[in-house]
Amino acid sequence: MKQKYPGTGRTKRKLQALGLVWLLLVFPFSWPGQEVRTWGRYMQTPAGSPGEAKAPRIALTFDDGPSAEYTQTLLDGLEERGVKAAFFVIGANIEKDGNEELIRRMHEEGHLIGNHTYHHINLGGMSRKEAEKELELTDRLVRELTGEETFLVRPPFGEFPEGEETDKLYVKWTLDSRDWVTKNTGEIVRKVVTDVKENDIILMHDCYETSVEAAVQIIDILQEEEYEFVRLDELLMD
Repeated sequence: MKQKYPGTGRTKRKLQALGLVWLLLVFPFSWPGQEVRTWGRYMQTPAGSPGEAKAPRIALTFDDGPSAEYTQTLLDGLEERGVKAAFFVIGANIEKDGNEELIRRMHEEGHLIGNHTYHHINLGGMSRKEAEKELELTDRLVRELTGEETFLVRPPFGEFPEGEETDKLYVKWTLDSRDWVTKNTGEIVRKVVTDVKENDIILMHDCYETSVEAAVQIIDILQEEEYEFVRLDELLMD
């Protein structure tokens, strides 16, 4: 039976209630009662619950897709490992190479689809109205393919538009894999598994072969270390 996830409307309302939640994505943090190490397995013992262990939770996110060459392979790897991820998609990429089917598959398999603008444009310095127009182009495509609208935005280059967007939450990351720089599978894996900590939001891309190869290796290693991969919205609402 396919795992069910909260409806977009319900999830959106919960996330919006968090108000300045994106701040948590910019600054790494820990809560009282947590034991945190920078490498290897660690377990969390919540304050007031002596001896009760909880697996550290992390989220995988992928930008700049969908890619006709590599996203399918990534989705296969995620499905095989039972992992749900967040895909921040570029509208222009949805409309080429028959990539509409990849968006449908992401949705059907329970992944979170976020907005990464239509043209992968820097929103910094743009007015809210200009940014809304750029985001709506991608929203329309996702809505036509899935019946749902995106409610999370990852701004390209991490730059936010001027003014406050009322219907979207802008989210960044806490761990940059640097996969777009190194394009070296081993280096990407080493960086992530060395630097990861609980509640990390890991930034990767599904438009490079090395990134896809690294992603499945990272999952295998960290699952062995007893990390739990959850969808980004689940991590934010926890």
